[in-house]
Amino acid sequence: MNYRMIGFVLGRILLAEAALMLLPLLVTLLYGESTLPAFLLPMALLVLSGCALGIKPPKDTTIYAREGLAVVALSWIVMSLFGALPFYLSGAIPSFIDSFFETVSGFTTTGASILTDVETMERGLLFWRSFTHWVGGMGVLVFVMAILPMTDGRGMHLMRAEVPGPSVGKLSSKIRDTAKTLYAIYLVMTVLQVALLLLGGMPLFDALIHSFGTAGTGGFSHLSLSIGAYNNPYFEIVIAVFMLLFGINFNLYYFLLLRRFRDVFRSEELLVYLGVVAVSVAAIAANISHLYGTVSEALRHAFFQVSSIITTTGFATVNFNLWPTFSKAVLVALMFFGGCAGSTAGGLKIARIVILLKSSFRDLQRMIHPHAVTVVRLEGKPLEDKTVRGAYLYLSVFVMLFAVSALLLSLEHFDLVTTFTAVAACINNVGPGLELVGPVGSFSEFSQAGKLLLSFDMLLGRLEIFPMLVVCAPSIWARKRRKAGA
Repeated sequence: MNYRMIGFVLGRILLAEAALMLLPLLVTLLYGESTLPAFLLPMALLVLSGCALGIKPPKDTTIYAREGLAVVALSWIVMSLFGALPFYLSGAIPSFIDSFFETVSGFTTTGASILTDVETMERGLLFWRSFTHWVGGMGVLVFVMAILPMTDGRGMHLMRAEVPGPSVGKLSSKIRDTAKTLYAIYLVMTVLQVALLLLGGMPLFDALIHSFGTAGTGGFSHLSLSIGAYNNPYFEIVIAVFMLLFGINFNLYYFLLLRRFRDVFRSEELLVYLGVVAVSVAAIAANISHLYGTVSEALRHAFFQVSSIITTTGFATVNFNLWPTFSKAVLVALMFFGGCAGSTAGGLKIARIVILLKSSFRDLQRMIHPHAVTVVRLEGKPLEDKTVRGAYLYLSVFVMLFAVSALLLSLEHFDLVTTFTAVAACINNVGPGLELVGPVGSFSEFSQAGKLLLSFDMLLGRLEIFPMLVVCAPSIWARKRRKAGA
């Protein structure tokens, strides 16, 4: 284990977080708010800690697979611990565990909240709360790799450990160039959404808050009624469309820039993703049409909520907790589907679900025709057996951890729907669930232990389980000599 390199990368992460806090600090100054010390003290601690760890690079800068997993998991935990300090020091969230829950929810782009009256919070804190979505959406390590040179070519282990999906590829021969490309696309799309919301008459602060939440598919709003507070079809359509766009694999946007249109429109994952959205919207609209005056209004609300849930954003325009059971069941299923691999969305990912279905169909064929040679293909290319095995392994571990979390959370003595959907909303990084944790509810009633469990679930979901599990294994920290390339 390359401890010095781990410390060096963590130091760079802390320095980057200190720089990121400059934006909410500026907002605090612009509005003349009293929370200035709540940002200055954490920034000072971040700079001191970051300089102590990250100024001088170690002699050995290589990062192997287990260092990559450890760095990613520790980075997200440390970022969340320091990121919680402004909420705690300002007194806006008196409990540090509650502050930590809110910050983990922000960075993991979950959007679950313990706040019962978000509109009383000062704007600098609200900006930081939503800005964590934007930072965490594309990935903390991807962001740092885009702005700071850190490692040699083995930095791919960092990206594989952090970017969601069954597999991760390079857009460029250099990892840093790949990170820059991803963040450039991410930034341009965010700016475009802000501009469109401004054109519709949304105030700049509101447009930034909701664009951060959309881009990171997080869902924090500074309004208690979320997007529904505006009751504005234009805002809803813009945000719903951009939620779907941010739920698409960012590699496809890069292909568009290269004019590789055939690769984009033949994307199997994209077609399945859009097909699931279309079918879900139609099914829910038909089911809720009697609740609204017109079919168009039913379609409007169905489209927004489907976009919000399948991309695991969590914005709401209505209290879907009051919808018929069928519609709520469809939304719960979409929580597990999630968006595309390589997007900012959570969930199992469409690509992984397609792989699992095709692999299951292949296994059934083998039962009927034992000597047949069948290959699982995705996007027209044969998949390696390790990719298929990885999808099965991920699903198995996911189900096990989900069951254990739900069982432990049931000790809180809430109803089954609240317990089940609270875990589903957190481990899939969705945000709202049903009943007490519905779109107009919060996670405030859970105990401190329950909030820590759900915080762990949020980190598990965002980092796709294995970095968080591996970092808890004592064997990973053992000092062993490795062969080159291990």
